Amino acid sequence: MSSLRNAIQRRAHKERAQPESRKKFGLLEKHKDYIVRAKAFHQKEETIRKLKEKASFRNPDEFYFKMINSKTVDGIHRPKPEANKYTEEELMLLKTKDMGYILQGIQSEKKKIEKLSSMLHELDNKRPNKHVYFAEDREEVKEIQSRIEQKSSSLGLDNIPSRIKRKTASSYRELEERKQRVQKLEKLYADMALQKELKKPGRKRKLREDEIENQTSRPVYKWRAQRKR
Repeated sequence: MSSLRNAIQRRAHKERAQPESRKKFGLLEKHKDYIVRAKAFHQKEETIRKLKEKASFRNPDEFYFKMINSKTVDGIHRPKPEANKYTEEELMLLKTKDMGYILQGIQSEKKKIEKLSSMLHELDNKRPNKHVYFAEDREEVKEIQSRIEQKSSSLGLDNIPSRIKRKTASSYRELEERKQRVQKLEKLYADMALQKELKKPGRKRKLREDEIENQTSRPVYKWRAQRKR
């Protein structure tokens, strides 16, 4: 009987729309919209209740160091600036670690560049043909030479599949990007090494352009000679 009851076509009941006189108030709220609004309301209500409970059980003598090490700006806790958090020795040690990490990255990139270059070099350079042909007369020699030329022209770049061409072009792009990355890392490493040396004690001065023997775009410093004990 239930299957027959489901087979009978029934009228599709549509949800009631907003009456014409209340169109100015927007869409009529449906039950599913009320559920979402009610859940959000009760969630906010529960949050306020928990905060009131925490405030009621708060210890008036409670103290922690964030109370004096931070301040409230526009309702947001801002910690005090820690300009002198590390000493000069600790900062030098941190920079040395950073330099080691950059140097490791440079070495890794150079190995990848070398491997990629060797692979592309093998693709570009064709293997020499070591096949030996024997001919009885000059006419046969000319015929063999013409056959070899036709075969070599047929094996040109035009007959290489497009998939391999795309892969080779992608490899060349990757090689160029890695070379640029190595250049940037080497420049960064040189800058950090210079800053590390400038932090060391001793009198030093920056050389003028006319004092530099080998002209370079980078700054050159000269340290005053000190007598070692």
